[in-house]
Amino acid sequence: MSENQRQSAKHIAREDSLTKKVHEEFTRAKKKETKQVRLVQLIILLVFFALWEVAGRLKWIDVLLFSFPTKVFKLLWDKLLDGSLLPHVGVTVVETIIGFVLGTLFGTALAVIIWWSPFLSRVLDPYIVVLNSMPKVALGPLFIVGLGPGLLSIIATTLSITVIITTLVVYGSFKEVDQNYVKVVSLFGGTKRKVFQKVILPASFPAIVSTLKVNVGLAWIGVIVGEFLVSQMGLGYLIIYGFQVFNFTLVISTLFVIAIVATFMYQIVSNLEKRLTKHR
Repeated sequence: MSENQRQSAKHIAREDSLTKKVHEEFTRAKKKETKQVRLVQLIILLVFFALWEVAGRLKWIDVLLFSFPTKVFKLLWDKLLDGSLLPHVGVTVVETIIGFVLGTLFGTALAVIIWWSPFLSRVLDPYIVVLNSMPKVALGPLFIVGLGPGLLSIIATTLSITVIITTLVVYGSFKEVDQNYVKVVSLFGGTKRKVFQKVILPASFPAIVSTLKVNVGLAWIGVIVGEFLVSQMGLGYLIIYGFQVFNFTLVISTLFVIAIVATFMYQIVSNLEKRLTKHR
């Protein structure tokens, strides 16, 4: 090996070492920042619960309406021990998963259909706008009469929320794809199917995946609203029951459970989004 080659090899080795060192420092800084964020989040949560507890104990707030943390946690613990809470959680989670999956699939399929046919898109556009602006609770009585007071009505209420939003978001991402790519594929003899497979779908994949996170929250909204109207089981039913018997500790406890379970589901979908995007 010549002297120039040795010098070049040493230079490359130094650059690689420097790059690795910078990357390690950046990774350590990001981990440190993440720990600090988590710590501040935990402190805020603990301070909130502490102030809420003190306000309830000292009667700064109306305990009948707002309760306080130890009372809420005791009620949840008692319901866990007697086995009366988990069946309600299970029912709501199953309904939410069904509404989430069907809403995502149907909404994406509808977006594909109206993209495929510009004429159909122009025909359906005002109806989609009207359906999106309509309060979904107002459709509840129609679902109850048409589908009966049961699971189908709850799923229908959920779909009335998730399908329209998914359609609008996904179809919007289809329209935002650079038309120059479409023209290139078309010039090389690509059919509309090929254009969709090779251009539209790959370019819109991040938007479709990100819609999953949106639909988690929308599915929870639809299910809880549906359970308000017709259910005899589920977390929405517990909220209505607690309101009817003036047990607001039960209402707050149920909201607390919804927040935990919904956050857990959201995190699962968020991790799925990261994996799908990375794989893509």
